[in-house]
Amino acid sequence: QVQLVESGGGLVQAGGSLRLSCAASGGTFSSFAMGWFRQAPGKEREFVGAITWSAGATHYANSVKGRFTISRDNAKNTGNLQMNGLEPEDTAVYYCAAAPALTSIGSVYNRWGQGTQVTVSS
Repeated sequence: QVQLVESGGGLVQAGGSLRLSCAASGGTFSSFAMGWFRQAPGKEREFVGAITWSAGATHYANSVKGRFTISRDNAKNTGNLQMNGLEPEDTAVYYCAAAPALTSIGSVYNRWGQGTQVTVSS
């Protein structure tokens, strides 16, 4: 079964950039769509974006469209979330997840990483 581990979180000033990575092991990473979600304190988990197994298609939440970019390298079993133009409202724990198909619905994702904290200061 696929196991996911995120990395790359940290503290950044507003307007800055961060690149999160998601390393997969224990399964066929290339057969899954990969999604990114985030959860801020006191708020529900929120869909950020997702990419198909072939990297042929992506889907983003309106709140990050044009600022965030998702990519993946199936040969390396890794996925990435490039975040530019970060805003304090982007502060959250970010999770990568795997699903059978491209979707924004969290319950469809059956494998989750442990999360990585992103904090954007104003």
